[in-house]
Amino acid sequence: MTVMQRAVCPGSFDPVHNGHIEIIVRAANLFEEVVVAVSNNPAKNYRFSLQERMDMITETVRHIQGIVVVPMETGLLADFAREQGAQALVKGVRNSTDLNYEMPMATFNRHLSSVETVFLPADSRYQHVSSTLVKEIVGHKGDISDFIPHAVEQRFGLR
Repeated sequence: MTVMQRAVCPGSFDPVHNGHIEIIVRAANLFEEVVVAVSNNPAKNYRFSLQERMDMITETVRHIQGIVVVPMETGLLADFAREQGAQALVKGVRNSTDLNYEMPMATFNRHLSSVETVFLPADSRYQHVSSTLVKEIVGHKGDISDFIPHAVEQRFGLR
């Protein structure tokens, strides 16, 4: 089996949760290098700053070889992937709604930069997890510890 060289795994990761980490780790088993691209949309209100989001991911995956965490400013993901020398984008999909949302973007990204999109189905343990739900549950003092890395628990002041 030939291992593809480099992939970009994009997201806002506000905050990163175990579903994200599981996809990043699986991508690292498929590619020599995985560039985790942390996006920062000025029109969005984030709970954590770009640097905090990058730090939480870096702390969580620091023991895994071949993963780098970088900021992705505004612009097309296809252009970013080309600049990074990536052969693929890796997207986790939890359900058919995610897949239907991602498919047109995958087609455009391939058209714009010849980068392929690899869809990885979410592990059943995380199919219901989203960053939005994590923030909502934490806001109501619910226990979310099974679904977020230690670095995120610390940022939320849960440990």
